[in-house]
Amino acid sequence: MNSYGNLFRITTFGESHGPAIGVIIDGCPAGLTIDEDFIQSELDRRKPGQSKITTQRRESDIFKILSGVFEGKSTGTPIAIVIENEDQRSKDYSHLSDIFRPSHADFTYDAKYGNRDYRGGGRSSARETAARVAAGAIAKLLLRSVQLEINAYVSQVGDIAAPHYTQLNLSNTENNIVRCPDEPTATKMIALIDKVRKEQDTVGGMVTCIIKNTPVGLGEPVFDKLHAELGKAMLSINAVKGFEFGSGFEGIKLRGSQHNDEFYKEQEKIKTKTNHSGGIQGGISNGADIYFNVAFKPVATIMQDQKSVDKAGNEATVSGKGRHDPCVVPRAVPIVEAMAALVLADFLLRNKVSKL
Repeated sequence: MNSYGNLFRITTFGESHGPAIGVIIDGCPAGLTIDEDFIQSELDRRKPGQSKITTQRRESDIFKILSGVFEGKSTGTPIAIVIENEDQRSKDYSHLSDIFRPSHADFTYDAKYGNRDYRGGGRSSARETAARVAAGAIAKLLLRSVQLEINAYVSQVGDIAAPHYTQLNLSNTENNIVRCPDEPTATKMIALIDKVRKEQDTVGGMVTCIIKNTPVGLGEPVFDKLHAELGKAMLSINAVKGFEFGSGFEGIKLRGSQHNDEFYKEQEKIKTKTNHSGGIQGGISNGADIYFNVAFKPVATIMQDQKSVDKAGNEATVSGKGRHDPCVVPRAVPIVEAMAALVLADFLLRNKVSKL
């Protein structure tokens, strides 16, 4: 499927080395002010070529709205956005037309469809995520109506980890090229990524996302649990290998007496003393901070020779060429935020019909 969402629904299109990529957003309520400067600023956070620790492919990622917006406001009809590809180098991939790259989608796409676009991975390329970021920016504009805030940051690169988010000032996230709000940790992360890049290798990492001011009651009680949809959204991002929310895997070390979040009342609001639940209980938001981690594997394309096979099963050597990120997490931060915004915007609209 190339679509995501129920009431707030997006469909993305395009390939890495095609003429353009884009997205159609259906279900955006009429009358929303569409801040194009904000949308562009979100795309600028994701675009390639922004620092020495990202791919050097040069894309301006200037978007164009084709429909659904009139005099600066949404009309309630589908919003179509297109982003032209400007800096493709398809020749960098011609030697891979019949060879399967290790840990890429080459083999599985070929097995499923009988053919594949080998130029940068085609549809399986992370280039597609620019369309998600554009749509996510509009979802963020919608979420502003309930003062909901989404902030993600790089919390780990390799074995270098930042302090817990409660000890950080998240307003510092954009102060460095790795997007870690803790400057001493960021310096170590940048040095590691640069070292790995010079060794013609790659390294993985983790993005942590914090959602504040979530209205109580978002999420469905059985299959469309809020954390299940957040997990699905995050696992749909290229290179993601893991998702955990709240106490996550660390929670297994606690007893129930330690893990339970006790309730209390403060200024006519019911709150919890702790937040091991990560802001979600029974699949439904409880008003506390929603927080989760997203694990990204090392980028599969490395600038070293690797053994593989071709379509006929003959042994082959994959030679790394092209322009690729040594670590994907700095550019993944706005993608994680965008997917979280799409989930929350959809549930916000769905919740309007949950009771009289």
